[in-house]
Amino acid sequence: MTEAHEGRALPGASPFAGDDGSADPELATLLMGYAAGTATLTDVVVRLAKVRVLIPILAELDVAEQGDHGFQVDKQASAGVVALEAPDGRKALPVFSSVASMSAWRHDARPVPADAVRAALSAVAEDWALLVLDPGGPVSVLVPRPAVWAIAQGKTWLPAVEGDVVAPEIAQAIVDAVSPVGSVARVSAAPGRTAEVAVRLGIDSGLTRARLTEVLAEVNAALGASKLVSERVDSLELRIGRAD
Repeated sequence: MTEAHEGRALPGASPFAGDDGSADPELATLLMGYAAGTATLTDVVVRLAKVRVLIPILAELDVAEQGDHGFQVDKQASAGVVALEAPDGRKALPVFSSVASMSAWRHDARPVPADAVRAALSAVAEDWALLVLDPGGPVSVLVPRPAVWAIAQGKTWLPAVEGDVVAPEIAQAIVDAVSPVGSVARVSAAPGRTAEVAVRLGIDSGLTRARLTEVLAEVNAALGASKLVSERVDSLELRIGRAD
C-alpha cells in the first residue's frame, strides 16, 4: 500500500546540478549481477550507500496498483513522499537509480535527487523500516532494515545471513539471549523460511499451553533485549521442537 506523507522537506537538488538522471554505472552493473546471481545484496548495498538516488513525488494517486515484492500502491492524499507498505505491514521508501527506472514505475512521478544516506535518514526519521530500489525494475532490490540503518549512520552493513549461514556472532548472541529462559533446553539459529533468521528451540516436554505461551513470550523479550540481534537481524521466526 502506498500512502502520502507530508511535513518533511526532501533534500534540495542544488548539489546535483548537471545530473542527467542516469544510473551510477557501477550500481547498474551490480544490479544486473544481482539478478544473475553473480553479485550479492551486500555488494549492492555497499555501492548504493555511496551514490545519488531519486525519491519520487506524486501529485495524486487514485487507483490501486500491485507492485514488485508484494508492495501495494493504493492511495495518496496529496502531493508528497510516497511510502510503500509491505504485506507484513512495514513501510518502505521507494528510491530509484535513474529517471528511466522511475518512469517505468510511474510516468507521473517527479524525481527529487538525494544521496542514499539522506534517503535512508528520511526513512528512519519517518519510522519506515525498508528501502526498495527500483520497484518498477528492471531489477528491484529490497534493502532490509539493518542495512537501511547502517546506510543512515554511514556504517558498513554486516548481514546476519550470508551464503545460507547465520553469522557466528549472531548465532552466539541468540544462544546467549535465549539460553537463560526457563524450560528452554536447547537453542540454535539457522536461516529462516519466512524470516531472515530462524531461532530453533528445544522446549521441555509436558508444559501446559499457558506455560508454553509464557516461555515463548520470554524468548521474544530476550531476543528483543539483545542489542546485536536488534541491530543486525531484519526479522526472526521461532521453530519449536521437543527437548528430547
